[in-house]
Amino acid sequence: MAAEKGKSAGRASDLVSDPAAPTPILKTERYTMRPLVHSDTEALFPTLSDPEHCKFMLRAAFESEGELANWLCDPDWNGRTWVAIEDKTGDLVARLVSVPVAERVSEIGYITIAGRRGEGIASECAARLMRYLFEEEGHHRLTADTDPRNGASNAVLRKLGFTMEGHLRQSAKTHIGWCDEYLWGMLASDWKPR
Repeated sequence: MAAEKGKSAGRASDLVSDPAAPTPILKTERYTMRPLVHSDTEALFPTLSDPEHCKFMLRAAFESEGELANWLCDPDWNGRTWVAIEDKTGDLVARLVSVPVAERVSEIGYITIAGRRGEGIASECAARLMRYLFEEEGHHRLTADTDPRNGASNAVLRKLGFTMEGHLRQSAKTHIGWCDEYLWGMLASDWKPR
């Protein structure tokens, strides 16, 4: 949830040594993760306009592609965004983000395209993002937060080796009201490449 907060998480220039750090292309066994471009809005809209698929996000589902494009491409957002493209089909299958929250600490987030859940996409792509952040950028810690009712996302974080570090009661004001949050963390010393 908090990875989408963006503006409230602090300016990238305040948190990392190189605020203009590029969003590199990352490869997994099945996917190429590349920087988000404006034209990706069309592929993301069916998922991010679906209330059921967006029920665990801070904000409600998007009502138009224009609204989504403005959110995705907000120049004031301090995070980096990748989209995962399936090598075999060329289909966009997921969106992943990394948002700096402190020096050498970032929050990660992910969403899998509707109809592609349960294929291990989030786990495979998030593991590659984690490897990049820990091994190539030298992060000390990664975090994530989820709604406790989001069983799929919580299962991904467990599979990746994150530790559930806390349960905050009614701490997140979302489009459906006050919600609890699970706080997850992983230190570089905990990281085991997958």
